[in-house]
Amino acid sequence: MSKAEANPQERIARDRLTQAPAFLGVDADDAAHYWDSYESAVVVVDEDLNAEKFDLVETPCQTLRDWCEHTRMKRGWDVGPHVGGSLVGDLVQAVEA
Repeated sequence: MSKAEANPQERIARDRLTQAPAFLGVDADDAAHYWDSYESAVVVVDEDLNAEKFDLVETPCQTLRDWCEHTRMKRGWDVGPHVGGSLVGDLVQAVEA
């Protein structure tokens, strides 16, 4: 597999999302999480390549940050989460701390 080719989990996530997914991380159950900001949805692909899509508006998690925290509390993260930040997000996090 060349470096340009997507791994099987990413290919599955691409099939279920509108935009190319952003890799968030791997939870403690070895499931990979992928994010689509256009849809505001996460696809979770387990090690057996079973996938489930979660539209955040249909979950208690209203933001990507909520999703990452929910995953941390329920399963934990083995890798990640890799979420790009922003100056505003950093300021909000600093104020909340």
